[in-house]
Amino acid sequence: MLIEQSAYANRWREVAPAAKGCFALGGLVAAFVAGTPAATAGIALVLMAVTLLGARVSPWLYLRVAVPAAAFLAISSLSLMFSVNIDAQDGFRWQFAPDAMPRIATVASRSLASLAALLLLVLTTPLRDLISLLRRLRVPEVILDLMVLCYRMLFVLSEAMHDTITAQSARLGYATTRRSLHSLGLLAANLAVQVWQRAQGLATAALARNGGGSLRFLSPGFAHARRDTCIAAIAGVALIALAGSLGR
Repeated sequence: MLIEQSAYANRWREVAPAAKGCFALGGLVAAFVAGTPAATAGIALVLMAVTLLGARVSPWLYLRVAVPAAAFLAISSLSLMFSVNIDAQDGFRWQFAPDAMPRIATVASRSLASLAALLLLVLTTPLRDLISLLRRLRVPEVILDLMVLCYRMLFVLSEAMHDTITAQSARLGYATTRRSLHSLGLLAANLAVQVWQRAQGLATAALARNGGGSLRFLSPGFAHARRDTCIAAIAGVALIALAGSLGR
């Protein structure tokens, strides 16, 4: 929900999705062109600065979206610092691998820069514009339909969870630890049933309308699409050149 709020409220809302996708692609390429972890981290900082200062995305919202992915990346990097040795006498043994630090730094910095490029795209572009862009890129319709349905079910799940928690709180369902655990169990069971019923209702409605084709949306027009795309392409090439120069 936070991503969609930012996609409609940022400064680049009227910029063509192709332009933002082109610059994000340039950021992804630059993340792998940079030869050192420091250079790749610099590319990540540039992409973050463009998102926060150029598109005027809220820093608090950006952190709330980026922190879970960054935490997962940190845990994954820590797990790569240890290796498992199989010994006939001692069996499995954990061993610290200091030699892997340069490779871990490279993987972590590239992943961080790729995350920054992806966030630049999704935090500034609504889903319907992304779907339109992917359709022009000849992405299979089945994948696009799954994206739309999963996107809709997220809102359905959020609304059902909010209503259920409100009803449980009104009945003091979270007054004690024991009652909280009981309420969480009922919440999970209720959400599973509601999502299943609403998904079945969507399928029934589609069949009743003879819905055998792909899901379509009205795509808004962008006044300066070619100009924005050209500027984004130049900026992407400049970012790749900067990554190459920093890696030397």
